[in-house]
Amino acid sequence: MTRLTATYEIESPVGVQRAAEVMAGEQSTGTFVRLASETDALRDRSAARLDHVEITGTSDHPALPCRLSAKTYEQGRVTISWPMDNFGPSLPNILATVAGNLFELAELSAIRLVDLGIPDALAIGCPGPQFGITGTRKLMGAPSGPMIGTIVKPSVGLSAEQTAALASDLARAGIDFIKDDELQGNGPACPFDDRAKLVMDVLNEAAQKAGRKVMYAFNITDEIDVMRRNIDLLKSLGATCAMVSLNSIGLVGLRAIRDHSPLPIHAHRNGWGLMSRSPHVGIEYLAMQKLWRLAGSDHLHVNGLANKFTEGDIVVTNAARAVQAPLNDMTSHAALPVFSSGQTAWQVGPSMELLGNDDFLFCAGGGIMSHPDGPAAGITSLRQAAAAQKAGEKVEDYAKDHPELSAALTTFKSAVNRS
Repeated sequence: MTRLTATYEIESPVGVQRAAEVMAGEQSTGTFVRLASETDALRDRSAARLDHVEITGTSDHPALPCRLSAKTYEQGRVTISWPMDNFGPSLPNILATVAGNLFELAELSAIRLVDLGIPDALAIGCPGPQFGITGTRKLMGAPSGPMIGTIVKPSVGLSAEQTAALASDLARAGIDFIKDDELQGNGPACPFDDRAKLVMDVLNEAAQKAGRKVMYAFNITDEIDVMRRNIDLLKSLGATCAMVSLNSIGLVGLRAIRDHSPLPIHAHRNGWGLMSRSPHVGIEYLAMQKLWRLAGSDHLHVNGLANKFTEGDIVVTNAARAVQAPLNDMTSHAALPVFSSGQTAWQVGPSMELLGNDDFLFCAGGGIMSHPDGPAAGITSLRQAAAAQKAGEKVEDYAKDHPELSAALTTFKSAVNRS
């Protein structure tokens, strides 16, 4: 593959074919009128190409507010491609091309970017994950099984000292991974420097006894220069992970941190619903996660089964599989999928089944902290649920001889019955 491709689901008052032609022109060499400088040679060299048009349906009303009116709004799926010479391996300029002004075109009454085809030149020209699944397992000292993690709760309100005390308790309980909540940054109530120093003091001490270090993802999200300074501090303290809020720092910020960081990048997608929730406008995760991986994300959140948000299990399944899938036939750039959002012992086995492997991070907040016998039992219950799945047993049957799992299943039964 030598061209970047983008596939869209669109609706149009002027017809899918005509709308797609306008999209291709708007996002490459064309404008609202043919220019004298837009020669045939220039178009052959730089114009976007309409590679596929498929009509899928019609509607008698527009899905989104639309200035142009029609009796029928045609719906379809179209694929457009661009030569790499238009933008090179520049992710922000690629995003401007595949998801720029075309979302505002009057010829469209709905548009959703659903996938990207990544050419070799782009995959080679971007760094991709530095650690991914294998590197993360090595740093955690977790060679097999789902990696078990949790989130500092309450999300905000704890002091640096209280956060460190919680991290110490979780380390002693046998957790693999802890992360700051995305709301916890560098506020006066819990300064980043103080939190990092105190948390790493207790985790380094725990590592001396346990023989492995708990991975803590510190939320470094901030201005680029501040994030670089935060990375340098974490490295000096012996930390093993940095977390960023993807939609806050953008592709440029993510790439800057990837180029500077000697640590895995835990990429949180908070704000994702703004781009994805409507079926009529936005971007599907299948497309956006490829750009985040190209920019260097090692871990990517994919929501969770029976979660507390709006995405159904099929959406979550497709997202998790996409994060592990190769970018193209030549380049893997696989990242670690992170299940989170209301996760408990009930969802561990199904998560393993949908992926066909256990190369994922399973983050449970209440599913660990709210176990009736305490966090250590909560962690144990998740490992027992994984063991049940690996043994091919129903989790309820396995729980009969494992009290921690039994208590978790009883306590969190409502987690799998969310409407």
